[in-house]
Amino acid sequence: MKILRYILFPIVPIYYLVTWLRNKLYDLGIKKSVSYNFPVICVGNLSVGGTGKTPMIEYLINFLKEDFKVATLSRGYKRKTKGFQWANEKSTAESIGDEPFQFYNKYERDILVAVDVDRQNGIKRIRGIENPPQVILLDDAFQHRKVKAGFNIVLTTYANPYFKDMVLPTGNLREPRSGIKRADIIIVTKCPEVLSESNKATILNSMAPKPYQHVFFSSIAYANTLISVHSTLKIEDLKTFTLVTGIANAKPLVDFLEAKQLDFEHLNFKDHHEFSQQDFDGLNKKELIVTTEKDFMRLKQFESLQHKLFYLPITVKINDKSKINKLIKKFVKHS
Repeated sequence: MKILRYILFPIVPIYYLVTWLRNKLYDLGIKKSVSYNFPVICVGNLSVGGTGKTPMIEYLINFLKEDFKVATLSRGYKRKTKGFQWANEKSTAESIGDEPFQFYNKYERDILVAVDVDRQNGIKRIRGIENPPQVILLDDAFQHRKVKAGFNIVLTTYANPYFKDMVLPTGNLREPRSGIKRADIIIVTKCPEVLSESNKATILNSMAPKPYQHVFFSSIAYANTLISVHSTLKIEDLKTFTLVTGIANAKPLVDFLEAKQLDFEHLNFKDHHEFSQQDFDGLNKKELIVTTEKDFMRLKQFESLQHKLFYLPITVKINDKSKINKLIKKFVKHS
């Protein structure tokens, strides 16, 4: 795969020019964006996958849901339905996508969850209901320029920050680095739990944020208890197991489990992998399966796996939680 990316390097200038020109047309107002007079918060990135958007959306849900009526709007990547869809008791990962299905399963009593590739139409449908939500969270819509979110939170990983990357197909960037100027908040995700001030300063110097931008650093916090459909299991009680991942970057989870000196094999599938009957037959032979919450949403459909299928919850730890919360609440209250 890496060799192919280098072979495709001549395409990089073409991709760069096309995406740069598209953004410039929106910046100049030649291509039109729709703004809103109510709070719309976008969580996105410059690169393809693996920056931690889902945990960040959940962070916002947990922070906002006590004071505001919240809705999430996603495209519903790889779902087998079309158009606008509300999440409901009949929804599955196949009908609305794995991340929205995860949001619905965790927060169905607290928020509304919807999917639509056309974010303008999605927002219109969400706001068109009786007693509409006060805040809409857009999941992975930073490049969806037809909608102009009032507040943009852009994520970039500590291991592969956007300022050291290049555009597709050789790099991972969906658009040129200059797109970062549209961000209100930049979060460096998946940092080491202890990050020195000098290391932060080096990153900030490379990033050179604009005066209106705020930069934060976050790390992943893993729970001590794994969860299944029917029971829970302490990490210290884990013995031999199979780790199953279908996410963009499983390395932080693998590193965490290895640091615990646990004995496991790792079946690493591509991001948003659609588990087939053949996959199920192989997994059904395993004694104990540990997976991510996103993969759990897809795998739990196989009833015979449910008694041995567990996921490890994660949360986001942000270095200056009070400051970012104040910035978010200020935007919501004054929109």
